[in-house]
Formats: sequence, C-alpha cells, structure tokens
Amino acid sequence: MKLELVATATFGLEAVVRREIEALGYRIIKTEDGRVTYMGDERAVVRSNLWLRTADRVYIRMGEFKAETFEELFQQTKGIAWEDIIPADGSFPVVGGSVKSALHSVPACQSIIKKAVVSRLGDFYFTETLPETGAEYRIRFIAHKDSFLMLIDTSGTGLHKRGYRTADVAAPIKETLAAALVQLSFYRKDRPLVDCCCGSGTIPIEAAMIARNIAPGLGRSFAAENWDLIAKDIWKEEKRLAFEAADFDTELSIRAMDIDRRAVRAAKANADEAGLTDDIEFICMDMTRWEPDTTNTLQHGSDSKITKDDYAVIISNLPYALRVGTTEGNKQIYKKLKALMEQCPKWSFFLITADKSIENELGRKADKRRKLYNGMIETQYYQFHGQRPPKQL
Repeated sequence: MKLELVATATFGLEAVVRREIEALGYRIIKTEDGRVTYMGDERAVVRSNLWLRTADRVYIRMGEFKAETFEELFQQTKGIAWEDIIPADGSFPVVGGSVKSALHSVPACQSIIKKAVVSRLGDFYFTETLPETGAEYRIRFIAHKDSFLMLIDTSGTGLHKRGYRTADVAAPIKETLAAALVQLSFYRKDRPLVDCCCGSGTIPIEAAMIARNIAPGLGRSFAAENWDLIAKDIWKEEKRLAFEAADFDTELSIRAMDIDRRAVRAAKANADEAGLTDDIEFICMDMTRWEPDTTNTLQHGSDSKITKDDYAVIISNLPYALRVGTTEGNKQIYKKLKALMEQCPKWSFFLITADKSIENELGRKADKRRKLYNGMIETQYYQFHGQRPPKQL
C-alpha cells in the first residue's frame, strides 16, 4: 500500500532528517519547516520508526485542505478516506494546533474533526456507534493560515524516547538533538570522541549507538505495532534485520566527563540500560583540569588514550547559565577550551550553547554555525574544525 509519510523534526534539523530518510531508500516529496514528506509503504512505517535518529515522530499524511468555517472543516474532514487506516474498533483521539487561522479555537477544531471522522467511519462500517476499544490511531491536525494538514501518528511516544534514559539531570538534551549533533560533527567510529560536560550522558550514548549502527528504536514499541494495517511479520523481520546490522566488534574510544558526581552516576546508569557500558569511559572531574595526555586516563584506571596527536572530536552541550552553570564558571570552561584548541590543532570542537559571547571568549570565529532549538531555547551549534586527517590510501 502506497503511503505518504511525514517525519516531523525540531526546527533546524530538517536537512538531517531528510538525509536519514534518503539513506533508508525513500523518495522525498518536500522539505519544509519542521517536517519532511516522503513516499513509502507499510514497511517504510516500520523502518522509519526503528531507524530515524533525529525525527520527532512519523505520521501518515491523510490530506490537506483549506477551511475558514466549521462547516468547511467538517465536510473536508469527512471527505478523507479514514477507513483506509482506522478499523471499526480503532481509537482515534484528536490533537493539534492552529496558527494564524480563522478557526483558531483548538478545542472547537478537535470537536468538529472528531465528529466528521465518526460520521465517515460510521457510514463506512454501517454503525451508529464506534466502540474505540482497539488500537490507537491518534489524529493530529496542523492548521496554519486556514490550511489544515491531517495526519495519523504511527510512533505514539516521541521518537526521542529510546528507552535507555532511566536517570536524568538538570536540563537534559533530547536524544534526537544529541544524535543530530553527532551526525553534524566529524565523528567516525575510528576517531576518539569526548563530551567534557556530559550531564546524563546522552551525547556519548547516541554517538556509541551511531558508531555501532544500533537502531535507535530497537528497544521500544510504537503505536503502529498494534495496527492491523501492518503485518506482525514485518515488525519481526525488520527488528531482526536491525539487530543483525549492529556492529558489536569495533573498538570505540568515547569519553564522557562531568564535574557533578550525580550526573556521572546518571550517565553510567543510562549507558548500562543502553547496553553500552563498556563503550564509554565515564569520569567525574572538572573539565578545566583535563589535559590531553595519558595522565588523567591512567589515574582513573582506563587503558584508553586521547592525546593531542589524535584527530579527536569534542562534542558538548555547554552549561549556559540560562539552564545550568554560572557566568563565571562558563568563562573558566571557555578559557580551558581555548587552551585545548591552541594545544591540540588536530582536535575538532562542536559546541552547542545559547551564549553568544563564546566566539569572543575563545578568540576564534567558528568555521560553521547552525541555529538549533534546545527545548524552547534558541541556540547555536558552533563548529571549530581541526586539521584534517590524511587520506587513506
């Protein structure tokens, strides 16, 4: 069955999500703010939910139309073939939002859309009452300037919920954003990676999952798993293929450090839940004391080495006072990062922060910047490139 699918994304990550969809082999129809539309089938629903690391959710696009009155909204909604997806016993709650539309009351829109779908399904299934006792087919509408986009959610819980985060700290970064930071960096599994302000460990855990090619959705369930539309055998086969695709043999060099012992304990617990305890070296220390040699690693009992001669990748969600940390503490972090950049020209630094003074503090303009949203906070992803490694012959 041909399906038009929509992967939603945090603003600024649309291109990353697009590349992931293309890597799965699906044709992109269009990319717009906050979402990527593409063609697929039932198996594409399964693979998208299992493999998309940076998307928020995967939807089936049911239709789009203009409506300026509630009568138009009712009739246009009723004209959509909801029975193609929703069975007679399906549960279909309605959620959504309205921006710059004549029909600005979200509760009123929800009520009208619900009545229209009930009317359509009642006519199709020859019943006056719909039990809604079966699987959930959550309907989402997006109203913008009187245009209504109608979607059905295949994911259920947001895709950032991988299932490994059992312990949290203040201001944690979402798993989807952390995965994007890694994908937008120079990190490869044969290069060392360091997160010098690791918090609950999301960035190093996502990096390890990428390096090991572990499907981010392998340890969780999805709304569409309970649908009659998609055969159970497809879910079983795609999960088996995803497990077989994982690389558990390559040795990784990933280090995560934080000054807060509670954060390090949380990060270790999360890595353990993800099955990646042996892939990440966790250290409780003040990053301003970190030196690029063997001293710190040896005193913490690790055999791994990250020296100034390595083409290391540093990725960190820096404390930026709005969320955690202090202005003076941040200045000390910047001072240390500046020293490391000067001391280790082969290292590349990828730093996300809302602090616009960072380039001045580091005494260097970023090679690239990308505006991203960490929750509701507008941030910049500053990319400071180190020397390129020699080409492999």
